[in-house]
Amino acid sequence: MTKAVGRTGLNVQRVYTTEGVHPYDEVTWEHRDVVMTNWRDGSVNFEQRGVEFPDFWSVNATNIVTSKYFRGAVGTDVRERSLRQLIDRVVLKYVKAGVEHGYFADDKAAEVFEHELTWMLLHQVFSFNSPVWFNVGTASPQQVSACFILAVDDTMESILNWYREEGLIFKGGSGAGLNLSRIRSSKELLSSGGTASGPVSFMRGADASAGTIKSGGATRRAAKMVVLDVDHPDVEEFIETKMREEDKVRALRDAGFDMDLGGKDIVSVQYQNANNSVRVSDEFMHAVEAGGQFGLRARQTGEVIEHVDAKSLFGKLSQAAWACADPGIQYDGTINDWHTCPESGRITASNPCSEYMHLDNSSCNLASLNLMKFLREDGTFDAPLFAKAVELVITAMDISICFADFPTDPIADTTRKFRQLGIGYANLGALLMATGHAYDSDGGRALAAAITSLMSGTAYRRSAELAGVVGAYDGYKQNAEAHQRVMRKHAAANDLARTYHSNDAAVQKLATTEWQKGLQVGARNGWRNAQASVLAPTGTIGLMMDCDTTGIEPDLALVKFKKLVGGGSMQIVNQTVPRALKALGYQQEQIEAIVEFISEHGHVIDAPGLRPEHYEVFDCAMGERSIAPMGHVRMMAAVQPFISGAISKTVNMPESASVEDVQEIYFQGWKLGLKALAIYRDNCKVGQPLSAGKGGSATTEAKTETVVEYRPVRKRLPKKRPSQTVSFTVGGAEGYLHAGSYPDDGLGEIFIKLGKQGSTLAGVMDAFSMSISVGLQYGIPLEFYVSKFQNQRFEPNGMTDDPDVRIATSVVDYLFRRLALDYLPYEKRAELGIFTADERTAQVSADYGQVDLEALQVGVEAPAAVEAAPKPVGEAHSSTELVELTLGKAADAPLCMTCGTKMRPAGSCYVCEGCGSTSGCS
Repeated sequence: MTKAVGRTGLNVQRVYTTEGVHPYDEVTWEHRDVVMTNWRDGSVNFEQRGVEFPDFWSVNATNIVTSKYFRGAVGTDVRERSLRQLIDRVVLKYVKAGVEHGYFADDKAAEVFEHELTWMLLHQVFSFNSPVWFNVGTASPQQVSACFILAVDDTMESILNWYREEGLIFKGGSGAGLNLSRIRSSKELLSSGGTASGPVSFMRGADASAGTIKSGGATRRAAKMVVLDVDHPDVEEFIETKMREEDKVRALRDAGFDMDLGGKDIVSVQYQNANNSVRVSDEFMHAVEAGGQFGLRARQTGEVIEHVDAKSLFGKLSQAAWACADPGIQYDGTINDWHTCPESGRITASNPCSEYMHLDNSSCNLASLNLMKFLREDGTFDAPLFAKAVELVITAMDISICFADFPTDPIADTTRKFRQLGIGYANLGALLMATGHAYDSDGGRALAAAITSLMSGTAYRRSAELAGVVGAYDGYKQNAEAHQRVMRKHAAANDLARTYHSNDAAVQKLATTEWQKGLQVGARNGWRNAQASVLAPTGTIGLMMDCDTTGIEPDLALVKFKKLVGGGSMQIVNQTVPRALKALGYQQEQIEAIVEFISEHGHVIDAPGLRPEHYEVFDCAMGERSIAPMGHVRMMAAVQPFISGAISKTVNMPESASVEDVQEIYFQGWKLGLKALAIYRDNCKVGQPLSAGKGGSATTEAKTETVVEYRPVRKRLPKKRPSQTVSFTVGGAEGYLHAGSYPDDGLGEIFIKLGKQGSTLAGVMDAFSMSISVGLQYGIPLEFYVSKFQNQRFEPNGMTDDPDVRIATSVVDYLFRRLALDYLPYEKRAELGIFTADERTAQVSADYGQVDLEALQVGVEAPAAVEAAPKPVGEAHSSTELVELTLGKAADAPLCMTCGTKMRPAGSCYVCEGCGSTSGCS
């Protein structure tokens, strides 16, 4: 697509665009009103009417981009009103800088580059990280980096400067991490003769500072990472900080304080504004493996001042993570073995979400590609197109460093010398499902690894070409041998990668070519960038690109909320499900029935016609079939060798998981070559109860209740009563259903004729009918029977002759859904997910009159099956809250500060589906 021409600049060829046609002229634009409210109090958080977006952008993407990324005072003429203005503000700045710094061969190449970037952003092929949209092209400092690593030394001046630098970074809309291990422990002496305070004491001040600063002016709480080496004498105190705070939350809650998520007293809890991680060495992990002793070392002299049992310390680390999800773990040996610049310093820390790892006082700007945009109609991944897109994006990312501003001089100096970049992707979970791969499968991991290898291989090859045009990074000469060694390690890992299908084999073959080219060009030119790739959470930008899944994550659940034009929301089955069913070979009628089942139940278990061996394709992070913890770890291990940095991801564990299970996850993370790992055990955090609550106060529970004994009374039917008879066919089996009612309404008896008179089947159905009839007369509600018997699965099953119930999993399933349609009011049927054909049609017609239709563009002509009928879901206002209500357990996510909804896990950080606010650095 593009090639380096000596030192004269790049020639850029068209990929997506057509010469003589501007990308804006190829789409249909429409005007929309954006009004965003806080559901808790009904207040309007944001309002801007008449904004302009392409007709294929979702309501949610429109709302988030308008409220978060449009610049200028709302209500004034200077306020941006169109996506064109936003894209032009950013792209034109990039192109101008590229021209000024000699990236392009001529003006024609620059124009093509401008059009290609514009087209890709317009069509949601990729997105830059949020600071680019916040700052580039405005009067503000041109901060483009989302991730920062700071440094702090063992002096009060340095510690106070740490507080200041973090504040400046949070204010700019980004996050920062640092390692506190240089600070003397509380077991060491000061030069004055007193005892040092230790790093944990200084964490308290930094935590309080972070808690008062909203990043980007008013966009989100500060995001930060605090790391401590495992050989620091205060490591045990560090491990226990958050766990002890959880004990405090319990005590205060039991004393009557409001300690719920968002409660007025929760602010008294400390250390909650940072992710904590322990940096473990290979020496320590070998000691854990062998059951040996491990030395804790003085910070200034390096001498061992205390020996501890390594396995016991590892157990305390795992115990704390089990109890409150902190601390995470970072594997120092692996991190620094893949370090391209060891002569310039070790890698000691990471950004808040753990994906960026490089030198202290450095930064990384991110961009992520939407993998679903490269999935062809035939289900194959378009590797050549993906490689061309990576070329364009990584070129733009490098150009940004030429004009970028930075919050501190040391960060500016390091970043300009080493030019760290973080290209990544989103929608991997959706891509794997759409191609019929289970997330936790050899085939799924092979495809993910091949795509990741192709991305990094292409990025480094382009970086080497850029070095031939505008020069290698300043620190390359000093680190040339190490950088080349790491490139060879990546290429060797690619050669060892195993493929399982023609799809991943084709991607891996191109990746091999890219690594070989990159090594050849790099040996001649060096590389322009010390780092090329990371896997970030892609929280807000994932929503901007209308992605179903974030970063490397699987889907949260199969059913989620969708915002409607004009306000409100509805529950939908994820767009990827029909496409996955088509890829697995199901016919249109089967797809409709399965998707309808999912819309009613939220899972695929016993879905009509779905083969059990395909269940795993639809496994999610939460739900009836959630992915096993090691499934998450294995996916990370599959792609880690092809990432320059690390992976932002949390491993979900069930509430029943033990401390030993956490130990095994952390130990296997080291064995499998990960750089960082964090876990979350369901419901482990006290401050995250379900909104409905699971119990009353202590006072209420202590009350003595009067016990009243109730006995059932049978209400018999009169001798003359209304009735109806329905003939039916299920899977070829014919029968009759006779239903008798009370005169004042209400079903009172049923008789079922199925099979020949005198047969065993006929006798069983007679006895079954009698049992149900007596139960109805004793007051058992019909809806109870329906909830118990619908979806029962046994032969005969299949197609019916009833237009309201097209497919039944058994005769019993059909009979009780038919009874529900005939005798239950709409509200009760809606709770059970049972509707007539006319009701479904009316709902879809009504909803589609006000819903943007991109959710239907999934390659399957089944609109009625994709959108689930709206049904009461309690007080859910986001996909996370919907999953919580369905499963009866709390998700690992805080409440959004802006709109009050429960945020959604995104990597090891969180994103709000409603307004796009994040707790991380995307």
